[in-house]
Amino acid sequence: MRGWAFTYFGRIEYLMLNLIYGGIGMGYFVFVEPGVKLYIEDLNPAGSKTLLFIHGWPLSHKQFEYQYNVLPAMGFRCIGMDWRGFGESDKPVHGYTFDRLADDVRIVIDTLQLSDVTLVGHSTGGAIAIRYVTRHKGHGVSKLVLVDAAAPTGFTKEKADQLLTETLNDRPKMMRGVTDTFFFQYISEPFAEWFNQMGFQAAGWSTAAVIVMLRDENLYADLPAITVPTYIVHGVHDKVIPFTQAQDLKQRIANSSLIPFHYSGHGPFWEEQEKFNQLLLHTQKMVTK
Repeated sequence: MRGWAFTYFGRIEYLMLNLIYGGIGMGYFVFVEPGVKLYIEDLNPAGSKTLLFIHGWPLSHKQFEYQYNVLPAMGFRCIGMDWRGFGESDKPVHGYTFDRLADDVRIVIDTLQLSDVTLVGHSTGGAIAIRYVTRHKGHGVSKLVLVDAAAPTGFTKEKADQLLTETLNDRPKMMRGVTDTFFFQYISEPFAEWFNQMGFQAAGWSTAAVIVMLRDENLYADLPAITVPTYIVHGVHDKVIPFTQAQDLKQRIANSSLIPFHYSGHGPFWEEQEKFNQLLLHTQKMVTK
């Protein structure tokens, strides 16, 4: 059984959450505009430090399962949010731009009254995190962790057009292709099926709209405006977003550190989960030079 919470532009009403969960963990929804609510998984709300996870395309907050298994027990509050159109969130036909998705993050942060947050964004989620800290001037965020971020650019026109055609005509084939290129480490068939199903939780139209966003928008102008300490995590063997893009980010973002993951592709949060989790712990103590 889950607790629920609803917010209308900054007003939040929790129903039975503390009674049911005793502050251990909860799932609820936050309204980001009339008729559109986002699903939030909030683990260890009483934690002393907060990490807000923004998933990648076309996944959901569940991709960070192997962080949620460990970090809350170590005293951290871990919040996973599903973008509009993905996971357990509502799936409107509009709103799939970096600006709107960043504004959704702002409403979540304000509604939950978060501060001193470490914002962890993977792939397209990393790009959304970049737009958030520039568009909203780092509001509530003290550190930024970019994990194989789809930045400064996302998909090439050729790759985007291929993915778009497959999404609109054979989405299972598209998702299988994403899974096959995602990881450098071996994954089992049951794991691949779990990963595919995560992608199928998204709507077809939102999956397609974000492909267009990644093709047509870029973040070059955002990068010099990032002022919070930034940790750039990237798998050396990434076939989705090449490691060279992480090197480019390092050059363009002041006060940033590049941490290569030598045994990972696009998924270091799973492929080298122990190293990844330790890095998140260290970001709470380290000062970026």
